[in-house]
Amino acid sequence: MNEAELRVYLAASGAFLDGHFLLSSGLHSPDYVQCALALKNPGWAGKMGAALAAGWKGPRPDVVLSPAMGGLIIGHEAARAFGVDFIFTERENNVMTLRRGFTLPVGARVIIVEDVFTTGKSTLETAAVAAAHGAEVIGALSVINRMGAKTLPFPSVSLLKLDLAALPEAECPLCRAGLPVVKPGSRKF
Repeated sequence: MNEAELRVYLAASGAFLDGHFLLSSGLHSPDYVQCALALKNPGWAGKMGAALAAGWKGPRPDVVLSPAMGGLIIGHEAARAFGVDFIFTERENNVMTLRRGFTLPVGARVIIVEDVFTTGKSTLETAAVAAAHGAEVIGALSVINRMGAKTLPFPSVSLLKLDLAALPEAECPLCRAGLPVVKPGSRKF
């Protein structure tokens, strides 16, 4: 899968949105990529998961770990492509944790898979959960990377890098123009 093919599919699926969005990071943006709209197609979700696994050049993971909600489908499909188990973290009392009987063996090699890297917060919270269980995070994968110049503290691969504006509320021209803000993400503040 190449970037041009992915861009065409994301546009056709309605995943590229224009408006005034409150991102999970707390920043505001006129652009949003709603990967759920792209991942609703199982064939394309499988292709994206396979492309992420094929793009990974590091050691083979023992398990794929994703933060809920956005990482669930793509994490599952990447795990299928790697031929390993898939588990996920979720927030309990606003803290990322493993639930539902999920465990990580001490020393397990973990790849974190997400739909979109924006600030890296969910990825880092998920990495902290893995570390707390004695697992080793060997890398992170995402469909979209909109982190700009920011990097994660471990190797990462994304299918598409997008340079999209993301500003604090105080600097947001859409707020100054009085446009209503929409919160499409899953994280609660």
